Parts: sequence; structure tokens; C-alpha cells
Amino acid sequence: MGGNAINYVNTDSAVIRRSIETPAEFGELFVRHAAVLHRYVVRRVGESAADDVLSDTFLIAFERRDKFDSQWTDARPWLFGIATNLIRKHHHDETRALKALLAAPREIGPTDDDVAIGRRLDAERSVAALSKVLRRMPARDRDTLLLFAWAGLSYEEIAQTTNTIVGTVRSRLNRAKRTLREATTTGAIAPELEVPDGRVNPVAQRT
Repeated sequence: MGGNAINYVNTDSAVIRRSIETPAEFGELFVRHAAVLHRYVVRRVGESAADDVLSDTFLIAFERRDKFDSQWTDARPWLFGIATNLIRKHHHDETRALKALLAAPREIGPTDDDVAIGRRLDAERSVAALSKVLRRMPARDRDTLLLFAWAGLSYEEIAQTTNTIVGTVRSRLNRAKRTLREATTTGAIAPELEVPDGRVNPVAQRT
């Protein structure tokens, strides 16, 4: 039991609870998650806007820390949810960033199998065409696809991030993948960018 108690004390949820009385404790969340959030935001809105989005994300999180659902030990989905809402305010920056950054090397996730979609999204060819396809997607479908492919979140974590249920996440991701497959079929994007048929996110199996 001792080991479990130590782990519990170190969860994001515990840090947030402590920060209610000791605000400086909240800085630990920045240390833990700022880097991965920043990489994701850069891909969505570009370098010029990423720092502002990241700063605003943690500022809003700090101001709302008393509303964090303590049943979640990991704060990443909560933080990604705040960042995603802020990203939607940077529509033009995201359009430019998608075009410029889709060809950039992706940070590898938990396993090689987990990043099959991400690798296709990061293919060097047909970047501009793929950007157009992504921009035509409904915002919720695009957010779901990129949270899966770039942030490496599981279905359950995306559901928490987007304040929905796992079934809805699956539907949105499948719809986004179908859009990419159709674009491949019509020649709008290169075959290398086709999304595989597998419907289960290997990352989700750890939850």
C-alpha cells in the first residue's frame, strides 16, 4: 500500500489539489506537460502563435484548477481540451501551420504501431493538398484526428479532452479517416497519406 500512496501523492490530480492552498505547486504541471503541449500547438498554429496559446492554456488551467475533476489522475486531457479551444481562435494561423508543418518529423509516441496514422499525416508529399482536406473537415472531426495522431491520446483521453463519450470519439475518428481515404481514392492526396483501416487505437488499450 505504501507504494500506491506515494504514486497517488505524485499524480497530477494531487498536485492540482495542493495548488488550491499553495498556488506555487501548480508549476509542477507546467514542468510535466508544457513540452508535449507546445509541440502539439506548434503543429496546429505554428511557432508564432504557439507560445501565446501555451501561456493562455496554463493561465486558464490555473484559474480553473478548483474545477478540475479529481477522479482523473492525469491532467493532459484537461490541458489539451483548453488548448484545443484556444486553437480554434487561431483559424488563419492553423491553416498556414498545417501546410508548413505536416511534413515535419513527428515526435514518436508510445510504440511504433501507435503512430501509424501520424506517420501518414507527416508524409512529405501532398502536404498542401492534405492541409486542404483537413481544413474542410468539421472542426470536431479534425480535432479528434489530430489529438489521436499528433498528441497520442487514447480514445478515453480524447473523450475527456472534448467533453464527449468514447463512442462519439470513435465515430469522429472513423469519419475523419474515411474523408482521408476518399481524398486518396480521388487523387486529391497521395496514396502514402491513406489512413489504415484499423479502428482500434493501440494506446486506448492501456486505459
